[in-house]
Amino acid sequence: MREVTTQSRPSDVCRRIVEAAVHLHREIGFKKTTVADIARAASMSPANVYRFFPSKQAIEEAVVADLFEQAYAVATLEAGGSGCVVERLTFVLKAISLLHEHRLKHDGKQHELVAAAVRENWTVALSYADRIHGIVRAIVAGGQGSGELRPGNPMAMTCCLLEAMDGYLNPSRINAATVRPAFDEMMDFCAGALRQAPWARSIDPVAELRPKAVWQR
Repeated sequence: MREVTTQSRPSDVCRRIVEAAVHLHREIGFKKTTVADIARAASMSPANVYRFFPSKQAIEEAVVADLFEQAYAVATLEAGGSGCVVERLTFVLKAISLLHEHRLKHDGKQHELVAAAVRENWTVALSYADRIHGIVRAIVAGGQGSGELRPGNPMAMTCCLLEAMDGYLNPSRINAATVRPAFDEMMDFCAGALRQAPWARSIDPVAELRPKAVWQR
């Protein structure tokens, strides 16, 4: 057994453990994988694994963190691209959606782990959600500044957008059997709500509250 030595860098050992866990997750699923299994696959003892990770879930969180980092990276790349605000929002959210859909189709057991992390509100999942929220909020605020999007609280508008698109972005809700509008249809609907209206009916709040006249003979 190739044990960890004093010359081994902690980051290298952690990576070795995480890679072993990923291999086993894909083979038998994260629920059936034990620390002993991971130690064996990483060619070390369980005691050495526990030197770097305090629990099985800590290893799973490290795996999930890597997977979420992939989604964050593609979102950041699309956010910095060219195009109008609505196009950039679409590119960001669609890139995330496609990544999760691809993992569901081609790496189902890893998708199951990510979905569990979101469903159970793991810290790593909440942190990822905050980071994506920050990317989208910055684009929304920029669109308001340029006049491309209607005025309003950018945080509230971001929450509304992400809530509406949750079925396409949330790994625990993405399911090929779910009947819902296509991504582009839902995004077009959201974009219409976000855009600056070319005109607005002037509303008199007092008149709106005034009792309506009743027609009498």
